[in-house]
Amino acid sequence: MRQPPFLPFLDGPPGIAPGLKPIAQDDWLLPDSEAGAWLDAKRALMTRQRKDVFAALEADAEMAECAAAVLAVTGPASGTWPTPLEAASSMVSDDLCVMIRDEDGLWRLRAASLCAPTYWQLAVKFNQPLGGLHSPVPGGDPGLARRISRIFDGVRPGMLLERCNWSVQSGAERFTPSSAPLKALAAGMDAADALDHLHMRVERQTICKLPETGAVLFTIRVVMDPLRTALAGPGHVDAFEAAWKQVDPDMYRYKGWQLYERLIAAALDAARNPVRS
Repeated sequence: MRQPPFLPFLDGPPGIAPGLKPIAQDDWLLPDSEAGAWLDAKRALMTRQRKDVFAALEADAEMAECAAAVLAVTGPASGTWPTPLEAASSMVSDDLCVMIRDEDGLWRLRAASLCAPTYWQLAVKFNQPLGGLHSPVPGGDPGLARRISRIFDGVRPGMLLERCNWSVQSGAERFTPSSAPLKALAAGMDAADALDHLHMRVERQTICKLPETGAVLFTIRVVMDPLRTALAGPGHVDAFEAAWKQVDPDMYRYKGWQLYERLIAAALDAARNPVRS
């Protein structure tokens, strides 16, 4: 049983604020904790369902610069891919989203290799400005969009910023453009199975500015661990329960956590009483 690489609930409930922190260059893409579990499936998805997971619009230079930055870390891509961005994406478990500032000063999603979306579709969000990307999030438009735009404007080449977002889902699926199948799984799940069948879904996100084109590269690494492993550490059960209960009501509804209440209660009880689990 592996130790989950990220346990953001130890820092409290998921919030609306960006909560970005600087990290070292060496900590950007490696080690890739999810490569073994996801990279082969991701590459297959990139080939089989390209129209669902890739999009680009007038972003050739930005994609090339992004790919050069990623491949400088991972080494050359194996195989042949239609674009440099896809070649780079094939080498990391992270999704790669390229934000470009338009003539009106709005940051838009203009290129993306997105294989692990957390309940959104690339075709719907592509070429949207930040306000459109974050409009479903409580406080996301215009407040969150303005804050993130200021961060994109102010980040300097050479800086790396990181944050983690987290939630709980039924099953371990990473390609989840819709939450409906997961909600159906949760509705039919036996509470006795919750500790093993529920998973903690963490989005480890990074932001950096590309020095030549000025685009912002936004990476998203989805990390999946059974709730049992996330709760196994000392004090983790209490910390998770506190974070679960302290989440903002609007965020609670946005994440659909009300559908998981009975399952989380059962999982916490089983974690505290392993003989009964």
